[in-house]
Amino acid sequence: MSTDRSSLNPQRRGEALRRMGERTFDIVVVGGGITGVGTALDAVSRGLSVALLEAGDLAVGTSSRSGKVFHGGLRYLEQLNFSLVREALKERDLMVDRLCPHLVSPELFLFPFTRRWERPYVGSGVLLYDLLRLTGTRSVKGHRHLTRSRVLREMPALRPEQITGGVQYYDVRVDDARHTMTVARTAAQLGAEIITRARVVGVLREGGRVSGVRVHDLESEDEVTVRARVVANATGVWAEDVQALAGDRTISVTAAKGIHLVVPKDRIDSRTGLIAKTHDSVFIVRRWFDYWLMGTTDTQWDHERDDPAATKADVDYLLGHANRWLRTPLGYDDIVGVYAGLRPLVSGRGNTTAALSRDHSVVEGPHGMVTVVGGKYTTYRIMARDAVDAATRQLGREVPASATERLPVLGAVGYSALHNQRVSLATESGLDERWIDHLLGRYGALTLEILDLIADQPSLGQPVIGAPGYLAAELHYAAAHEGALHLDDVLVRRTHIFMETPDHGVAAAPHAAAVVADALGWDDVRRKEEVERFRVEREADRRAAVARTDADAVTARHATRLETTRKHL
Repeated sequence: MSTDRSSLNPQRRGEALRRMGERTFDIVVVGGGITGVGTALDAVSRGLSVALLEAGDLAVGTSSRSGKVFHGGLRYLEQLNFSLVREALKERDLMVDRLCPHLVSPELFLFPFTRRWERPYVGSGVLLYDLLRLTGTRSVKGHRHLTRSRVLREMPALRPEQITGGVQYYDVRVDDARHTMTVARTAAQLGAEIITRARVVGVLREGGRVSGVRVHDLESEDEVTVRARVVANATGVWAEDVQALAGDRTISVTAAKGIHLVVPKDRIDSRTGLIAKTHDSVFIVRRWFDYWLMGTTDTQWDHERDDPAATKADVDYLLGHANRWLRTPLGYDDIVGVYAGLRPLVSGRGNTTAALSRDHSVVEGPHGMVTVVGGKYTTYRIMARDAVDAATRQLGREVPASATERLPVLGAVGYSALHNQRVSLATESGLDERWIDHLLGRYGALTLEILDLIADQPSLGQPVIGAPGYLAAELHYAAAHEGALHLDDVLVRRTHIFMETPDHGVAAAPHAAAVVADALGWDDVRRKEEVERFRVEREADRRAAVARTDADAVTARHATRLETTRKHL
């Protein structure tokens, strides 16, 4: 039995939700993406009582479907947004130096030149990019210029005839879903109550002030009222909808879709990522462990916001940009995974006086509610700080300043020491050293908890059947300690099996369900239901990805689910 006392422990979820209905919190946060969990951590670390409610799983929306990088925003220099770049670079370096070193890795990116004038123009931009770094211990190295021959040595996959030289610089890879979940666990450890699969369906008003929310528990179908002195709306592309529940329509949120492709590492012969300008944006290839991620698109999404889909047109667009640069063209057979996410684009309505900037916005109103929206993953901590600052102005009492700049997330403290001990850890655990490296890069100092779990149940030290890049212990731990309640949570967000296996995790699902069942107490019927649900969703993804338009993709997904429902009637 788990000794985890946080609300993310599945054995305590019902008790925690009931307890929420019996008290009044300083802040109730709506939304379990990175902005929401960051807001919860900022607030609880200032001594405020905090509850967080998420309609789906942690990071189920944009925060698990990003470009998976902490970056300074090199392209924002062209927009002369120096303050945003400086802020983002500071945050990027903080993640590496202090806040989550176990979850990040500095990675090289190459900007290839095809015209001679690009070297002084792009080179001066990258130099400025480095010079804007006012703080940090320089764990992330600076840029360097490359000759044509050196560019082709760094990335032999490039078509050589168009290359005149290049410049290389570093940004920082992050597992976005795992980082979001870890920030949530850190907040829960400090006392925040965090409940997933709990949809806010109403906003309470008393005396003209927002006083809490009405919550529908999607697991038990119960309804609970949670009272708050301030409600923080951090729901991203759904922010407008939550504001509307409070009778307010200050902001308008448009959803922009971006997709990424996943291809195996051996399909692109390179020691570096790639960034290249397109006619309207940038095309980026970035390392993702034993894979490459390629993205992204930027198109308006006018359908259900909890179900964005990649289409054939999206995939063709990215393959076209990739093959403009690559000596050996990529095709559909090279693609292992595809995922789509939505970015919130924010504007004000009517004569609103809200300061809606290009980076992020915090809107106060109606009284008792603040809404934080926009921004980018890299600056989540700043967004959270600004949201809590706005909330505290409505509390009417002195509250300490934000402490998260000095607050490492779970697994960070002690990570370096354990990394130095990885050889002895491998010997003591009986695992190959590469497994220890794998675990350290996902759990940091919490790796010891995984090793203890394997010592107690040696069968969990075996690779997942159908997904040999993960140990069974990781799936068990996801359900017992990381808030995963469904098979989809485990295979899509706690791990990335769905996008790192050619069958999108379908072969791994039965073994994964058996492991998770042990942690969550599922019977055989529930286990089979979870496997079937996962299979249907992956089939829905597959059919959507061969559709030509967004509307066709949505129709294909609905048809797949409807077919399954009819079979079981």
